[in-house]
Amino acid sequence: MPDSPFDFEKLRGAAARLASEPMVPGDADRLPQNLAELTPAQFHAIRFRPEATIWRDEALPFQMQLFHRGSYFRQTVKINIIDEEQIAAIPYSPTLFDYADSPLEGTPEDLGFAGFRLLHPLNRSDHLDEVAVFLGASYFRVLASGQHFGLSARGLAIDTGLPKREEFPYFREFWIQKPRPDDQSIHIFALLDSASLTGAYHFVLIPGIESVMQVRASVFTRQALQKLGIAPLTSMFLYGENSTPPRDDLRPEVHDSDGLLMAGNNGEWIWRPLTNRSELQISSFQNESPRGFGLMQRDRNARSYQDLDLNYERRPSAWIEPQGDWGSGVVQLIEIPSDAERYDNIALLWVPERAVEPGQEWPFRYRLRFASAFNDFPNTGRTLQTREGAGSEPGRRRFAVEFGGGTLAEIPDDGTVELVVSASSGQILESRGRKSDATGTWLALFELDPGEEESIELRAFLKDQDHALSETWSYLWKRS
Repeated sequence: MPDSPFDFEKLRGAAARLASEPMVPGDADRLPQNLAELTPAQFHAIRFRPEATIWRDEALPFQMQLFHRGSYFRQTVKINIIDEEQIAAIPYSPTLFDYADSPLEGTPEDLGFAGFRLLHPLNRSDHLDEVAVFLGASYFRVLASGQHFGLSARGLAIDTGLPKREEFPYFREFWIQKPRPDDQSIHIFALLDSASLTGAYHFVLIPGIESVMQVRASVFTRQALQKLGIAPLTSMFLYGENSTPPRDDLRPEVHDSDGLLMAGNNGEWIWRPLTNRSELQISSFQNESPRGFGLMQRDRNARSYQDLDLNYERRPSAWIEPQGDWGSGVVQLIEIPSDAERYDNIALLWVPERAVEPGQEWPFRYRLRFASAFNDFPNTGRTLQTREGAGSEPGRRRFAVEFGGGTLAEIPDDGTVELVVSASSGQILESRGRKSDATGTWLALFELDPGEEESIELRAFLKDQDHALSETWSYLWKRS
């Protein structure tokens, strides 16, 4: 990072001082009514004028545009630029925006901004693409080459998935370091605020075939919290191959992500297919400083979606690598019932075991990677598909889990590969692993007799005599 009058320690001090005082509410409730009532479509019709793009004519690797306030994005967010020894706030003016396709006839001169987006030649050297967006609460999205926006990351989550109202911290102010002509990264500082806590954040974004966001944060608590969610991700899963498509939807699958992947500190890799059931579902995976976890869009076959406009096969996968000792806690997956793809109904977060009390500082670092594939992951068999159907008798369920990749295609079906299936209760019947000569993949087939149980945790993987040949498939069966 270039020499600067602003650094993380100064921001950390500001966050600590802010936490010693009660939160001063923002101005979301004072947004003019005509802006607050904009529909999402009307809001997005307000466009930042290309000629006003920041750093447009300076031959820099990044440019920036700003978002108007309105619709769901009501809070004023102050945005500053760090330029060598100078720090300057970007002043709002309605002349920065094109309102031609919106119902607005004018806005106040001091309205302020809702967020910003960064542009970078991500896919072609002669064209600037949207590479990152910070908009709404503490949400941000990042793209790698060839991708369309899908899942989002968040700065922090408070009380997500509890039977009470979730608290949404928001980034109230940003400082963006002006890049130099040969910079491959851009530095973003942010001040988080909420009724329960404050936070200082430093993001370093490196775009590319895999886009990486290095995150450093220190969070200061104003009051005790029931649940703190660190490094949260949020996504959408409507239905996939493990569920029944709606009758009138022609598309085979609709989702931004299709599974949770986790690398435990014991060397095990766990895959959990996402589901969309009729009731809230929360799954917790206990671990001590996990090596990584994330939400994946593993199915990259366009035929699985049949959607030429939304291109779900091009949605990012996101992988979180904790840095330093995060201690004991759980990787928690929250799946919320949903009937439409416009809703983000999936959340993934790290919930520390340590109690959250007033007056604490929570420092943490992690690397957040966005990609279509992660080539440094272990060369073992992956879960490709999960299918569930009726069993041989009423009440029983059959499962077919396809494993592929790694060395599985090279191993003959001669009895040396063993399928290991386990259930937290009930009974596993007729389990067997078979290789498909047509695809080179292996199919794990088994039947579950749940007895009187309402829910059962299932696990399956392939192994030879000495070690696992695949990741562990993990699935929560529930009685319909």
